[in-house]
Amino acid sequence: MRSKWKNEGKMVMQKSRKKHPIIGGIILGILIVLIIAGGVFSRFGGFSTGKCADTAEFAKYTGQVSEITIPEEAKIIALGEATHGNAEFQQLKLDVFQIMVEKYGVKAFALEADYGCCETANRYIHGGEGTAEQAADALDFQIYKTDEMANLLRWMREYNETAGEGEDICFYGFDMQRYDANYEHLIEAAKALGADTTELEKIWNNGELNTEYTDEQREETIKAVKTELLEKQKEEKETNRAVHFADILLQNIELGKTMENAWAGIALRDKLMSENIMWILDEEEARGNSRIFISGHNGHVSQFGSYDNENKYMGNLLADNIGEDAYFVIGTDFYKTTNNMPKTSVERTKFTVYSHDPLAKAAKKCGYESCFLDFSKIPDESVLKNEVTEYCYMGSLGENQLTILNRIVMRVLPYTYRIWGSPVSMYDGMIFVTEAHPTEIRK
Repeated sequence: MRSKWKNEGKMVMQKSRKKHPIIGGIILGILIVLIIAGGVFSRFGGFSTGKCADTAEFAKYTGQVSEITIPEEAKIIALGEATHGNAEFQQLKLDVFQIMVEKYGVKAFALEADYGCCETANRYIHGGEGTAEQAADALDFQIYKTDEMANLLRWMREYNETAGEGEDICFYGFDMQRYDANYEHLIEAAKALGADTTELEKIWNNGELNTEYTDEQREETIKAVKTELLEKQKEEKETNRAVHFADILLQNIELGKTMENAWAGIALRDKLMSENIMWILDEEEARGNSRIFISGHNGHVSQFGSYDNENKYMGNLLADNIGEDAYFVIGTDFYKTTNNMPKTSVERTKFTVYSHDPLAKAAKKCGYESCFLDFSKIPDESVLKNEVTEYCYMGSLGENQLTILNRIVMRVLPYTYRIWGSPVSMYDGMIFVTEAHPTEIRK
């Protein structure tokens, strides 16, 4: 009996062994499929590169960037960028601005950068000392320490060298996140106008912010200098700009008070940037110019959208302020990008993603490297009209640090680098770059 049981036990074990390789193979196959699927999903942000718009209709109504036209009533022409770290989007600043200058008489470029830093660059394009690279570096954001930005400033300087009186280009910034250059320029301008800068120079002491002063004390001092400047209306242009340095510093302090509430800070920044752009438009109109050109991230310049029920995007605020017809905005997107992004406060890295924008995919399939689609040129009966009206995904990358954790999250959740919206509601037209390459940041 014992022998019989042993034999039966051996037979069961043999059958079990035969089954185990089959089960193991199935499990291994499932794991391989999951790994491959996970790799495909993380690479493309889905199991494909997304839907595609009608290529025949897209090709029919799409043109080159050089063919961009703007309506006569446009006062603010905005160029967005889907990322801050692609060479093509940096180059578009010059390409589109040249068209605005040569065809539409625009004489002002306003950048998503600090006002005081941009004043340093403005002095360079008006014949100041230094090189184009130094002027670009003075903008104090890593994203602008590029050859593309230096080339933009160099072109402006060359243009101004032969421009007639009052026909020169001015370079502005509409941001307020930095304070260094604003203190420097405010002190310089206030002294030139005979204002008392004694207390101000104690706050900004030999190029360093004196931390012994509270926000309230700094506000009080800056407001006192501003009041004195407003009383000195000798040279209105100079006084206006001097006062604006003070306003930017006051905005910087106000923004700093929102540090513990990121969303409140983002919304406040858009509101303040829209006010600064309106100030720039007023300055240019005083110079006899009816239009200005601005450049910033798509998320800021979009003419539709808000952070919540009470806080709209910068572009939405501008459209409300001057009217939708007077605000003309060109968005941008990519089919594929390898983007230059911050890894830490000092290191940068590359990140490759696909937008899943059906219009950008159509541009890719039509063989364009870049192209421009003016939504107003698409007839109502075209299927493309529906495709630019319907909500779709579009690419959107900012300057958030790409830590290891963030990289994993973005690979798993591709909607962290995409936005969901109606192109025609957000922009008047779009420029598509099929493959966007990373910028090279100067050390």
